[in-house]
Amino acid sequence: MSRIGKRTIAVPKGVTVTLDGQTVSVKGPKGERSWTVAEEIEVSQNDEGINLGLRTDTQRGRAMWGLSRTLVDNMVVGVTTGFEKSLDLVGVGYRAAMKGNALSLQLGFSHDVDIEPPAGVTFAVPKQTEIKISGADKQAVGQIAAVIRKLRPPEPYKGKGVRYSGEKVRRKEGKKK
Repeated sequence: MSRIGKRTIAVPKGVTVTLDGQTVSVKGPKGERSWTVAEEIEVSQNDEGINLGLRTDTQRGRAMWGLSRTLVDNMVVGVTTGFEKSLDLVGVGYRAAMKGNALSLQLGFSHDVDIEPPAGVTFAVPKQTEIKISGADKQAVGQIAAVIRKLRPPEPYKGKGVRYSGEKVRRKEGKKK
C-alpha cells in the first residue's frame, strides 16, 4: 500500500477541479493545469478533496499510485501559490539582466547567453547576481533552473559558477608548493 497515494488532496477555495474520465484539470488564480492519470488509477472527488485509488493491483499500478497523487497535488499547489527557484551567480563579472522577458547572462564567455522563458515560466532579477524563476508547473521551473545552472556549474576550487540558493559547494584544496 502506498502511504503517499492514500492521502487525500485538499482543494483550497478559489480552485476548481474537473474530472473527465482519466483527465484531471485544475484551474486557479495562477493558471490552469491538466494531466491524464494512468489507467490503473481511479480518481474520485468528494467534499474533503480528491482521492486516488488502485483500480488494478499490479506492480505498475502500485508504482503509479503515489506518483499520480503527487503530480495532482503539485498541480493544485502550482495554481494556488506557484513554485519558485532561486539561483545565485558567484564569480567576478558574472551577472544577470532582463532583456524584455528574456534573461541575459554574462558568465565569463566571449558572448552573453540569452535564455527565453518557456510557456508559463517567468524570470526576475532582484540583484545582478540573483535570479528568481517562478511558475505554476513544478517540472518546468526545475528544468529551466537546471538548464541555467548547467551553463556554468560551480567549480570546486574557487566556488565560481551558477548555484542554487543555499547550495553548499564542496571545496577542494589547490596545488601545494
